[in-house]
Amino acid sequence: MALLEIRDLTVRYSTKGKSILACDRVSLLVEEQDSVGIVGESGSGKSTLAMAVLGLLPDAAQVEGEISFKGVNLAGLSDRAYAQIRWKELSAVFQKSMSSLSPVHKIGRQIADIYRVHVPKARDAECRKTALEILKKVNLPPRVLDLYPHQLSGGMLQRVSIALCLLFHPSLVILDEATTALDVVTEGQILREIERLQETEKVARLMITHNMAVVATSCKKVAVMYAGRMMETGNTADVLKRPRHPYTKGLIKSFPSFTGDRQSLRGIPGSLPDLGAPMPGCVFAPRCPKARETCASQRPELVDIEPGRRVACFYPENGGAGDA
Repeated sequence: MALLEIRDLTVRYSTKGKSILACDRVSLLVEEQDSVGIVGESGSGKSTLAMAVLGLLPDAAQVEGEISFKGVNLAGLSDRAYAQIRWKELSAVFQKSMSSLSPVHKIGRQIADIYRVHVPKARDAECRKTALEILKKVNLPPRVLDLYPHQLSGGMLQRVSIALCLLFHPSLVILDEATTALDVVTEGQILREIERLQETEKVARLMITHNMAVVATSCKKVAVMYAGRMMETGNTADVLKRPRHPYTKGLIKSFPSFTGDRQSLRGIPGSLPDLGAPMPGCVFAPRCPKARETCASQRPELVDIEPGRRVACFYPENGGAGDA
């Protein structure tokens, strides 16, 4: 059953008299208890998509399209109505926990403040009991409640952020580069913790990342974005084994593999296009090794090419990730 359905979402930012097209007719489906990874280079529109779902875009942003969550179009909600959904039904974990937590208040106080947003008459004892319960879920000891953020390690801070997002048992959790600032060992621990919590809490998960390895190890489905557009979606294992879009194939080749034969890494030549100068054709055409005249003049739509696979390409790949 569809939990979140995004249809033709377009987000524009206006800056210095210029219109920046951050998301261009993006569509995405997240089902109940699903785990979907959104991957792409920096500047692909991944975080803008997340902020649009959370209702946290700046006032200057122009939004078109539909964001349906449990059958309700979030794009049409007032700020007050959105505030009632955020944290309770929709919650998020962001990249830099130290920046999102107050440095001058103890962890227990911050959890209590957020809890009272939706339970304003809660007494101190109730707040502390609730805080202890969610810290236990992320394997943090009770003493953390009486510590300041600077007294915790990066991994512990990220666990606190995960605990906060689960405070009201939401249906959907968005993790925006939630493990990027961590070392490899801690990142692995946090990812395993996130997967465990998804199973025990029965929540859906939307992970925003530029790291294919994170998606490969922790997401059932993947959506590949580039320059504000959706390039490819499908089951993660299928996409990694048989990428159909040239951009997806390029991303996979730029990350090392720890299994199979040794292969040389290849970067994707060129850089992202100017989002302030919309292109009539495929946005990846200037960097694509398979681009033809059609690609420069016509926009490829995201269409089904096989069960569970959607690709926006006139000439999709047929072979595996290792083909030339």
